[in-house]
Order: sequence, then structure tokens, then C-alpha cells
Amino acid sequence: MLQILVWGGSFFLLAVMAEPITQEMGWDSHWVYGALSLGLLVSALLAPFSSRLVARYGGRMQLAGSGVVVGIGLLIVANCQSLPVFMLAWIIIGTGMAMGLYEALFATLGALYTERAGRAITGITLISGFATTVTWPLLALAIEQFGWRAACMGYGILLIVTVAPLYLWVLPAGQHKQASKIAPSLATAIVDRRLYLLLTSIFALGAIIMTAISVQLVAVLQGLGHSLAAAIGLSALLGPSQVASRVLQILASKRHPIWTALVSSLLVAVGVTLVALAPGATALGLLLYGSGNGLRAIVRGLLPLALMPPAQYVALMGKMSRPSLLGQALTPLIGGYLLQHFGAMGVLAALCALALANVVLVVLVLRSLLCDANAQQGA
Repeated sequence: MLQILVWGGSFFLLAVMAEPITQEMGWDSHWVYGALSLGLLVSALLAPFSSRLVARYGGRMQLAGSGVVVGIGLLIVANCQSLPVFMLAWIIIGTGMAMGLYEALFATLGALYTERAGRAITGITLISGFATTVTWPLLALAIEQFGWRAACMGYGILLIVTVAPLYLWVLPAGQHKQASKIAPSLATAIVDRRLYLLLTSIFALGAIIMTAISVQLVAVLQGLGHSLAAAIGLSALLGPSQVASRVLQILASKRHPIWTALVSSLLVAVGVTLVALAPGATALGLLLYGSGNGLRAIVRGLLPLALMPPAQYVALMGKMSRPSLLGQALTPLIGGYLLQHFGAMGVLAALCALALANVVLVVLVLRSLLCDANAQQGA
């Protein structure tokens, strides 16, 4: 629930709030959406530092503070009268995102539970799949009833008064002692560079595809000839399919996460391709894409945990997330350019290429693991 609150007040906020902000303030929409890109950029720059703090001190206080920082940013948004102040607010929100979203949480769980963190990560990503389902309708209702400023202020206050106490209650005290045992080994931890680059690329491509779909799906579907109502209805298929795939992952949790990564990348590639090439199968394509994207969040937490010792996992989660966040920051700008100059098919062609490339990268990791396993058996 805490992840739902923080995601809803940061990454997913402008999907509902951008239009009323642009209407009242008279700013171009690309500036409003650009504020999210700025927040993601700040989050990307701070992510490695965030992971180092988790490795040295534990993430309990950092996660607790994330709600306060994002909440303060929302209070500034609610009271801003100029674009520079609005951008400043999103710099603050981006700082809170680095402190409290998945990368910081996964690193914290890895420091706390080491190899046993997988079950907690899977359960949290399952519940967090309802983030848009819960927060978008609530925000939309609040905006309709009280206006976007009051809605933003109310959400910010909610984060400030709930996130910190609940994290301090849920996460055990004394985690810094466990983290301090991990921190000394960071200097000597050596990671396979090829594996690191492959995993980083897989996560970055998946994040870029997810961001493009999240920001542009309705516009792309309209560009393919669907009405606005039909496009919104089709987009609504993503949430349930994401959650359903995570439930299935729980049932098949004994499998190595590389197989989940392979299934995830294949579902995303097939789903996006169906949307692009088979208009009659758009609903099926979105269901497949949503299922694959739902598994992606689990893969992001479990695959490095399975392939790295705890010291490496905790230290590298933030560093590995930087390319993903940088890609996400640039995606709305590049996606908007493609949509404007090449239309919906241009966007989908780019997404298909990225999705197929991701399948290839996952196969390379799988091949490497199988070769290592065969070598160990031969020895």
C-alpha cells in the first residue's frame, strides 16, 4: 500500500493531473510532462547514491522519508504560480522517488532478508500493480470535486502523515547493523561485467517500453483509428493483466527468475507486435503486453538477487537503475517526436524493435547461465 501511495503521487500523478494544470496555468503540455522527465532525471542521478546509503545504513529511515519528500513536492505543486517553481517541485519529487520507489525498496529488502527477499519482492509488486487502479480514480474524483490544487495538497498531506509512520512500523529497527555487515564487503565485491551490462540493458529497454505505453497508448490507439472511448477501454485491460501475471508468478515461484524474464520479454514482444500488425487482435495484444509488463517488475527485483551475492545486489541496484531512469526521462520527448512525425505506426515500430532486442538480450543471459551450469556438471 505504501508503494501504491508513493507511485501514485509521483510517477503516475500527471497522467490525471496534467490536463487541468495546463488548462489553468496556460503552459504548453510538453512543459508539464517535461516536469516528470525532470523528476525521473533527478531520480536517475541520485539512484546510485540512494543504494549506497541503503548498503551502509539500511533503508528504513530513507524509505520513511520518501513520503515526506514527495509530499513536500506536491504541496509546492499545489501552491505554485510559475513554471520555474513547478519544475523545482518536481526536482524535489524526483529526489523522493530515488529515496522510496522500487530500487530503494528492493535494495532494502535485499539487505534485510538476503536470499529470502524474493517472496517479499513478489508480494509487494503484486499489490503495487493496483497503483493506477487505486490512485487514478481517487485523484480524478478529487480534482472534479475540489480542483487540482486541493487534490494535490490533500495527497501531499496524506503522504507526509502516513508513509513515514507505516514504514517505521513495518520495517524492523536495527537494520543498520545488518547493513553495516554488508558495507565492508562492497569494496571487494566483484561483479561479472558482461552479466551486469546485459541485466542493465534488459531493465532499461523494459522501462522505456513501459513508459512509452503508459504515456502514449491512448494517443497511439487513436492514431490507429480507435475512438477515445475505445482507446481508454482497451487501455484498461493492462491493469488486470499485470496483476494476473504476478499471481501466476507466485504460483510458479520455484522456477529460476531467468525463465520469468524470458516469458516476460516474449509476451511484451508478441503483444506489441499484435497491436502494430493485427488491428483485430489489439485487445489480445494488450493483454499479452500487460502480462509481460507485470512480470517485468518482479524480474527487476528477483533476477539480480538470484545472480548476485547480497553485497553486490544492495550496492548495485541503484547503479543498475540509472540507465532505466534516464531512458524513462527521455522517452516522453522521443515518443512525442515519433508520434508527431511518423504517426502511431512509427511509435509501434520502434517499440517492436526494442521488444525484440530485449528478447535477444534475455536469451543471451539464459545461454550464459546454461553454459555455466553445464560446465559445473562437467567438473
